Amino acid sequence: MMRHTEKAAPNALHAIVRGKVQGVGFRVFVRDAALGMGCNGWVRNLADGSVEVHAEADEMTLTELLTEISKGPPWGHVSGVDIEWKTCEPTAERFRIVR
Repeated sequence: MMRHTEKAAPNALHAIVRGKVQGVGFRVFVRDAALGMGCNGWVRNLADGSVEVHAEADEMTLTELLTEISKGPPWGHVSGVDIEWKTCEPTAERFRIVR
């Protein structure tokens, strides 16, 4: 007998964004986009010049946020985004900038 296993839909996005993403308001751009979409999570600068994003929402919203993150603000430049989709228990934390 074959067992049907269903893969759980991701509800968290973890991304490392590379390019000209520090010193250009990128974290504020991501925070504003995420809050506007109703996401929970955080964004922070990393020592290597990249930006790390963790966002929680439904899959469609996270896909929209990823599209925005990939474009970035007009005064920055995104050269690449490493993404990981995860399942998680949603947090009650409103999206914020982590220092």
